[in-house]
Amino acid sequence: MLLARTFSLLVAVALGLALAPTVAHAQRQSTRDALTRLEETLAIEQEDHAFDLKQLAPAIVVSTRPAYEETRVWFPNAALDTLGHVLGAGSLRACEACMTPRLYVAEGHLDQDVGEMDLAEIVRLDDSTRGSSAPARTAIWLDETPGGVSLRMVDLRNGRILVAQNFDPQMQEAARTERGYSQTRDLARRIRGDALTQTFIDVALYPGLHASLDFSEQWGDTNANLSGVSLSAYDPVLGIGASYFRVVPQAFNIAVGGKVLLSVPTALVKSVSNNGSGSVLDPLLTGVAMVRIPIATSNYGVILSASTNGRFGIGFSLMNLSLLPFLP
Repeated sequence: MLLARTFSLLVAVALGLALAPTVAHAQRQSTRDALTRLEETLAIEQEDHAFDLKQLAPAIVVSTRPAYEETRVWFPNAALDTLGHVLGAGSLRACEACMTPRLYVAEGHLDQDVGEMDLAEIVRLDDSTRGSSAPARTAIWLDETPGGVSLRMVDLRNGRILVAQNFDPQMQEAARTERGYSQTRDLARRIRGDALTQTFIDVALYPGLHASLDFSEQWGDTNANLSGVSLSAYDPVLGIGASYFRVVPQAFNIAVGGKVLLSVPTALVKSVSNNGSGSVLDPLLTGVAMVRIPIATSNYGVILSASTNGRFGIGFSLMNLSLLPFLP
């Protein structure tokens, strides 16, 4: 029994030693990718004139704190290298005193401060070490986090926060934030009852065929109504008409409704025929009942259709997709 426990312990230690470099390498790669996203994001914001990076220099680097012992030596250099690419290496100043405990001696007492420096202390330290150079304009905190890196940039002249954002390799946090903002804007729009244009492509494939394109306005107190113009390619062929659907939130946002479509070829034949008769593909008017069933929260769904032409089908729906830039 003792021999078995000793053997298990040795195996665990060996596995730990074998996996430790792999974990450290994975963390370093994750942080490196996050630093790349940071550099790319700041470059894009500068191109979009969100701010002028040249106006941020000279900048004093207050903190480049690593999150892991394995990255303790590597991360500060990698962070400074990234900031050098963004702002220019000649515009950066190190503040080693900002990252160490401070000791203040006054008459009758001795104070030690191990917390973060405030802006006044940073300005005072910069004034005491910069010599004849221009005063620093920006203070930068670039620290490593479990998911990537965290950047904070503050204007030392007025305390204005210029940048405060977390970066990860896939920008998942930024994507979650953007989705949250989108949901908030959508909820506010729903509360106001504002209309919203939606685009639907409905294609039934089996056993009967139906293909149509809808431009619908979403309206009402709860924005559960969809009404608009419908263009059909089949059932009927080259049809135009109106559509109306009602969304049922309690039933997974299923949309139930229908369309009334005028067959353009049939209308043309009847208008040029002397006695109003002639060979036509479809009746003059076609009614199509339809149910759209969304697939989770995606822009895809399943449809069930039944038309007055005797065609029944099941197929798919592409919901709220922009085929061309000028389409809603």
